Formats: sequence, C-alpha cells, structure tokens
Amino acid sequence: MKEVLEKAEGKMKKTVSVLSSEYTSIRAGRANPAVLDRITVDYYGAPTAINQLAAVSVSEARVLLIQPWDVSVCRGIEKAIQASELGINPQSDGKVIRLVFPQLTEERRRDLVKDISKMAEESKVAVRSIRRDAIDKLKAMKKNSEITEDDLKQAEKETQNLTDKYCKEIDGLSAKKEKEVMEI
Repeated sequence: MKEVLEKAEGKMKKTVSVLSSEYTSIRAGRANPAVLDRITVDYYGAPTAINQLAAVSVSEARVLLIQPWDVSVCRGIEKAIQASELGINPQSDGKVIRLVFPQLTEERRRDLVKDISKMAEESKVAVRSIRRDAIDKLKAMKKNSEITEDDLKQAEKETQNLTDKYCKEIDGLSAKKEKEVMEI
C-alpha cells in the first residue's frame, strides 16, 4: 500500500517539475536563456542544444547574447533559431549572435496566459489520472485481500490529499507565471 502511494507521489512531483520547466521556456518579455532549451542545432550530424555549443548570457533586460565556442557553428545556430517557434530574428556579426526580445503586446500576453492556463489544466488532468491509477491499484489489493477495507479508505484519503496538494502547487505555479506575463 505504501509503495503505491510513494509511486503516485513521485509521478505527481514529476508532473509538476515538467510543468515548471515548460513555464521557464515561455518568454515573458524579458530575455531568458531557458527559451533556447528546446532549440537544437545540427552539429557534425548530431542534434545539439545551443547551450552546449555556446555561452548564452543576458546582456540587457531584453537582449540575449549567444557566443559560440566554435565560430563555424554560428550560422547553424542562426538557422535553428529562425526555424524555431521563437519568432525572433537573430542578429549576427559572425562571432556573436544577439536576440532582441520585443515588448509583448496586450494581445500576445493574453494568448500566453491562455497557454499557461491550458498547460496547468493538462498537468492537473495528469495528476488526477495518477490518482485514479493509484486508487485502482489499491482496490485491486483490497480485492486480493492484501489490505483491509479500513486500509483502503485511509489510502484513498491520502491519495486524495496528495492530489489536492499537487493541484494546489500547479495553481500556484500557473498564477505566478500569469502574473509575470501580465506585469511586464
């Protein structure tokens, strides 16, 4: 019984951490190196993350500076950024690439808030699915006489408490990110 609850909690934690990392890749008007995490460059035939090919730093509030260690990959990084969903045109001098993040429009902010809410809801659905699976396993254990009726009720209650805790955490992350997007 305990291992079922621990496994469910581990999966719920993983769901929240995935959501958190997805939120870091949403650009909120200011430069954030995490927006480049999902962009890969073809480097000698292998897809490689930009942060493994270059030093990425924030030079100004809305400017990311990408300094490749190997200058020959500069053009490849530019192409990868242009092909991505980032929507920003890189400016390059052959040695360094600058990404200037434009100020977000009100309409774009609302779209981002909708995306943030959608991601949060998907994460909550995943957490509830984990709860359902855990309760199904517990009921199977009860059916096989591995646990008692009282144990089942207690475990169901603990599973629900875990679900509530992680759904609340997801709501907190979502509200924080929405506030960040709307304030800038």
